[in-house]
Amino acid sequence: MISQEQENVARGSLLLRTMPEAIARELLQASSTRSFERGQTIFMQGEPARCIHVVLDGWMKLFRIAPNGNEAVVHVGAAGSSFGEAVAIRDQDYPVSGEAVTDCTLLQIPARAFTSLMMNRPEICISVMAAAFQHLHDLIGQLEQMKAKTGAQRVAEFLLKLAPCDQGSCVVTLPYDKILIAGRLGMKPESLSRAFSKLRSVGVRITKNHAAIDDIERLQYYSDEDPAMAWNKAL
Repeated sequence: MISQEQENVARGSLLLRTMPEAIARELLQASSTRSFERGQTIFMQGEPARCIHVVLDGWMKLFRIAPNGNEAVVHVGAAGSSFGEAVAIRDQDYPVSGEAVTDCTLLQIPARAFTSLMMNRPEICISVMAAAFQHLHDLIGQLEQMKAKTGAQRVAEFLLKLAPCDQGSCVVTLPYDKILIAGRLGMKPESLSRAFSKLRSVGVRITKNHAAIDDIERLQYYSDEDPAMAWNKAL
């Protein structure tokens, strides 16, 4: 049984937020929740996609294993994130694996119930298109990060997205371990450590799982400036 708090998170997700209230409620009634412990597998690459997932609390990751055994992190999602829409409605296999990064709870929407509603209420296709577009936009953003920003700039942008304020100083709690942060940003763990060291020159201090930022605007400027200048300032 989904709680009111969980329903509010689900209704605020990209997939459900634009749906008419009656349709969203019908989907929620057909759905179930499932909790996963940190490190537990949610699904494996190649498994049939039987449901669409919405993160209700905690963090999860999507990843692929390369032929050489290395893990490539495709996405890390927090509460309100959805995934699996496209493959589920096309009755395909998951192209990635899913794993709980922290203890988490997921809403599982049966693919058949969703496709049935799409056939009877085609207006909800807009919600699916919006979710698919956002996933594509996020992937393009990740590619742009890796191509156009230094490692330290990528870390700066990551911290800025987590910052609870948009000016002044603040402390950011790192939501998951540094190995995963490195994978999420397309870096090796040792490269992440060097990036953290470089950010000291722009007022960032890392202590265990916290990052103290002296000046949000200064860090934002550093994140946005030309990579060549950013390298010079961080040396």
